Amino acid sequence: MRQNRTKHQYRKGDYAAFLYIAPWIIGFLVFQAYPLAASFFYSFTDLSMLKSWDFIGLENFREIFTHDRIFVQSLKVTVLYVVVSVPLKLAFALLIAMLLNMKVRGIGAFKVLYYLPSILGGSVGISILWRFLFNRNGLINLMLGKLGITAVDWLGSPRNALFTISMLSVWQFGSSMVLFLAALKQIPRDLYEAAEVDGAGKVKMFFRITVPMITPIILFNIIMQMINAFQEFAAPFLITKGGPLKSTYLYGMMLYDNSFTYLKMGYSSALSWIMFVIIMALTALIFQSSEYWAFYQDGGN
Repeated sequence: MRQNRTKHQYRKGDYAAFLYIAPWIIGFLVFQAYPLAASFFYSFTDLSMLKSWDFIGLENFREIFTHDRIFVQSLKVTVLYVVVSVPLKLAFALLIAMLLNMKVRGIGAFKVLYYLPSILGGSVGISILWRFLFNRNGLINLMLGKLGITAVDWLGSPRNALFTISMLSVWQFGSSMVLFLAALKQIPRDLYEAAEVDGAGKVKMFFRITVPMITPIILFNIIMQMINAFQEFAAPFLITKGGPLKSTYLYGMMLYDNSFTYLKMGYSSALSWIMFVIIMALTALIFQSSEYWAFYQDGGN
């Protein structure tokens, strides 16, 4: 009798648990699983907002890889953006994390101030502000003029525009900085004290102790920031509209234009799945390479 009662109570507990997680399950199915499955199906169609659609198989992918020159240009620009912005962002985040790891009075206030750009950096207002700062007659060129330096065409030159857009991403280093700071605090002080006894300098301790001890966080930050960089859209859209000469026309803008300007939903679905495969392949490659440079406290790598 007691055993049956226990089973009955256990089943009621199960139902209660499913009730609690039901909002998450519904949200996942409606806003993630269904759109993912739908976009995969639509990538094999000529779905458009202006006409009825038909199943066309691999025609969208054939068109992308054989005839769409903008795809090649956009992919090149996006890869260059990732190569420039991600290493600079992580290097700057690590530098600031090491500074904030020092024992200084009022360091908590500095931590908050340094994290603010990550909260504000992706907003429309900050992107517009960035455009005014780096305009031909903006504040940056005004300051350079005061120093006797010739004004730089930050946003109007194909050579400078992508770098200027990348700097906005680098400015949003707060999330990576917080993770680096947490990792730095986990490094045992005994390692540094032993290295000082052996006569090691600051640079040697950085590369022989600090970097190896935080490689798991470096791995995590590389992957997350790479994924975010490949999906960048707001900054180039609001600041340069993809120009000049499509030098800042990132992949996210190409997806947006095909979806909402040309209304080619099937074609844009195929583009999104190509980007998904590229990101997954690069992530797998980074994970595979981490066996040789990422080290863990249990001795594994």
